[in-house]
Amino acid sequence: MKLVEEYVGTGSLRAADRRVDRVSYRIHRFQGMGLSGLPIPGLHRIEGIVSLPAVADAATLVGANVTLDLEDGRSLALTVADADGRVLAEGHGPGHGCGCC
Repeated sequence: MKLVEEYVGTGSLRAADRRVDRVSYRIHRFQGMGLSGLPIPGLHRIEGIVSLPAVADAATLVGANVTLDLEDGRSLALTVADADGRVLAEGHGPGHGCGCC
C-alpha cells in the first residue's frame, strides 16, 4: 500500500440521524499497487482520526458507519473504530465477487 493522499481540515460528520458540524480531521488514503507500479482498482485503505471529543456521546459512534464531509466538498464513508475518533475504510480489490471492479 502506498500513501497517495492526505486530507486535513475541518468538516462535518453524519451518522444516521445525527450531524455534527466543525469536526477536525486528519485522514490518509493508501492505494494498493501491483508489481508493475500501477494502482490496483478498488484496493485501498483509508485511515485517520476525527475529533470526536466535539461529539456528545462519542462512544455510541464506535462501530458505526459515518460520512465525513470534507472542506473541499468531497465525502468519505468511514467506520468509527474507537472512542478516540480513529476511523477507517477498506476497499477489497478485484475478484471478490462484487462486480464493481
